[in-house]
Amino acid sequence: MDKVVKSDAEWRVQLSPEEFRVLRQAGTERPFTGEYVDTKTTGVYSCRACGAELFRSDTKFESHCGWPSFFEPSKSEAVTLIEDDSLGMRRVEVRCARCDSHLGHVFHGEGYATPTDDRYCINSVSLTLLPEK
Repeated sequence: MDKVVKSDAEWRVQLSPEEFRVLRQAGTERPFTGEYVDTKTTGVYSCRACGAELFRSDTKFESHCGWPSFFEPSKSEAVTLIEDDSLGMRRVEVRCARCDSHLGHVFHGEGYATPTDDRYCINSVSLTLLPEK
């Protein structure tokens, strides 16, 4: 997988202001506002910035947290996990491994009935859903 490296100016041309704020500046969309929160469509979720495959619909689950939730990425090397101590709490940031865009955070051990007990809490604006035909 080739890394995608662009300047902020190049990303600003490609992304909408909201996409840039979330993907490149580690922002967060408001809960329950993203286009994929309640989506049940079967398909592949890719990075909106670079198109890399990140998650599959068969790992998406209802967490009722306000953002799309997945219990694992489609491939372990699809995402990079980074310790995040911002906002006075310890979290683990999830980034696209190909272009280093911010996707959201992952939480472990919350008691969800999923195979991993992980909740990848991902901003809809970070994703593009490619429906299965």
